[in-house]
Amino acid sequence: MARAGKLDLRLFQQELAARLASKTAAQVESSRLGLSAAGQRWLLRLAETGEVIATPPLTTVPLTRPWFLGVANIRGNLYSVVDFAGFLGYDIVPPLATGGSSRLVLFGPRAGELRAGIVVPRVMGLRNLAELAPAAAPADAPSWYRQRWIDGEGAAWQEIDLAGLARDPGFLQVGL
Repeated sequence: MARAGKLDLRLFQQELAARLASKTAAQVESSRLGLSAAGQRWLLRLAETGEVIATPPLTTVPLTRPWFLGVANIRGNLYSVVDFAGFLGYDIVPPLATGGSSRLVLFGPRAGELRAGIVVPRVMGLRNLAELAPAAAPADAPSWYRQRWIDGEGAAWQEIDLAGLARDPGFLQVGL
């Protein structure tokens, strides 16, 4: 027996695909995925981002840095999983300790060949760059930082170059 409010997944996907197709390239390019990690706000280009999923079960790998959480099997493919805050030098919060709000953000094909993802405590949705003002980057910014932005409430958002992060020697060196 079907519920009255049951969602037709196929219809929903068709409508979503139609809405996305109607967006112009400029609208898509001006959108960023907002994240929260290490008490800071981060932005990712949608073109570099793969999927955003609930943190799956992880298999730990011995003799790796504490921020390297292990590997995950995602639809038959192994992905390296990094605690983003831990990589930045902050305390590592186990994904289950966030009450189920942590997410694994997978690197997309435009970020390079690396099958990896970063775990963040919270995904904050899409942000439009038209609503943000450019700001000066920190003096000691890593090479994978892009533009820094300030929102209408005065909060800073740091844009990340996922392709640059995927090439960063510190990010790639997970062994002790």
